[in-house]
Amino acid sequence: MLTNATVISCHSVGKSDIRQQYPYIHARIVQDFRTSQLVMIDLYYWTTPNGHKITIFLEEADIPYTIHPINIGKGEQFQPEFLKIAPNNRIPAIVDQAPTDGGEPISLFESGAILHYLAEKTGQFLPTDLRARVDAMQWLYWQMGGLGPMLGQNHHFSGYAPEKIPYAINRYVKETARLYGVLNQRLADRDYVAGDYSIADMAMYPWIVPHAKQGQDLNDFPHLKRWFEAIAARPAVKRAYDQAKTVNPEPKAFSDEEKKVLFNLDK
Repeated sequence: MLTNATVISCHSVGKSDIRQQYPYIHARIVQDFRTSQLVMIDLYYWTTPNGHKITIFLEEADIPYTIHPINIGKGEQFQPEFLKIAPNNRIPAIVDQAPTDGGEPISLFESGAILHYLAEKTGQFLPTDLRARVDAMQWLYWQMGGLGPMLGQNHHFSGYAPEKIPYAINRYVKETARLYGVLNQRLADRDYVAGDYSIADMAMYPWIVPHAKQGQDLNDFPHLKRWFEAIAARPAVKRAYDQAKTVNPEPKAFSDEEKKVLFNLDK
């Protein structure tokens, strides 16, 4: 078994009662009133920006799910059971136990693909209008292809690399600022990245949370700051980050040994 997960049935209590009694549970089962079926998503997760994307969606859409923690510092992402679901040995990954076609469970890896799939499954947070949909999708892929990877390199060279390389640090801190500027300009005349709140916003927000560690001051990006604060105040986003506190209650800096595992330096 990869993990232990707590499952709480709600046949006899409502969703609000469950949240009051068990504010930091790893799993919630609720009735999907549209299909009258019990639905379950297995989420393989760790407390990283990409992991937060999926808990945000699941909380926003009120989809029942079970968290299976994958401790990437301990190398759990290399376990054979996990690699069957996520062959690139990265979190997050999901298994949908109740796909809409009524067939066998579907597994997915890559956070952008998961967000797109869940939006299609639920009919939420992705516009149906062609032009609005294309707009949301292009910004989702901007995050996947630009914002996430560049900020990830910022994190690595600024905080994790075994040696400080000034060129690399400067390169990625400046690129982070450029990308923040792109997002700030985009948000100058709209509340959310693609008009209505969507999977594009969910994909970006967790990567902006560690802005101070990225060498950025949100006061330099006022439209981005307003957007960031609005998303941070959403109840579902707060619940998603509460889940992170349960899975990893005392986050610590990676040890040298954990860095070797995480960054493939022990080969």
